[in-house]
Amino acid sequence: MLRRNFRHTMRNPVALFNGIVMPVFLMFLMVYVFGGAFSVGVDYADYATPGLMLTTICYGIGATAIAVNSDMTTGFINRLRVMDVSRAAVLNAHVIITMLRSLVAIAFVTGVAFLMGFRPSAGFAEWLGVIGIVALTVLAIGWLTVAFGLAAKTPESAGLAAVPLMLLPFLSSAFVPAGKMGPGARQFAEYQPFTPIIETLRGLLTGAPSAGSAITAIAWCAGLTLVGYLWARASFNKRA
Repeated sequence: MLRRNFRHTMRNPVALFNGIVMPVFLMFLMVYVFGGAFSVGVDYADYATPGLMLTTICYGIGATAIAVNSDMTTGFINRLRVMDVSRAAVLNAHVIITMLRSLVAIAFVTGVAFLMGFRPSAGFAEWLGVIGIVALTVLAIGWLTVAFGLAAKTPESAGLAAVPLMLLPFLSSAFVPAGKMGPGARQFAEYQPFTPIIETLRGLLTGAPSAGSAITAIAWCAGLTLVGYLWARASFNKRA
């Protein structure tokens, strides 16, 4: 299943474009075009990179939702019924390939961030923490995306179902501090799941991690993973 999904990814230039090119363009736009308009107390490349890491994850999930729905609507799952293969392996493979694709894209985007002036103060332990938080986030978003793909009626609607997750980083502290937002937007940004995740990454990369934001971020990741997994398995069992 992993080999099959890897081949599909390599044959789908849109997935590679959305997962790598769009986040790089967004980084260029935010750092070089809009970055001078924001006063965040530090170099804007250092401030924006953690949010762009999360944005990179969200921009790459549309392909996963479409692929999952296509497996359900084209009869691929039905063909597995006569084979000695676990049908759940299909879902697991989609989540794993999403994680691998996202981690490669994040590594590429982080490399571009270094070229644009990103200079983290993180040590070895902090970088391990960054990798751990990113992996947990991708796992949570991956299962939610699989659930969206299973719940949608068509591949087209599955791709649209992932759009809210793509937009959610823009309503967080990814690019401007939540305290500088207007009423309503500020409260939403403070209490939505992406903000503590971004603040945890930002703290780790600056060498000043916050235990409070880290605990909140891990709790959000664990909760979203559980919700996505249970929703995906229930939808899968119902349709398969």
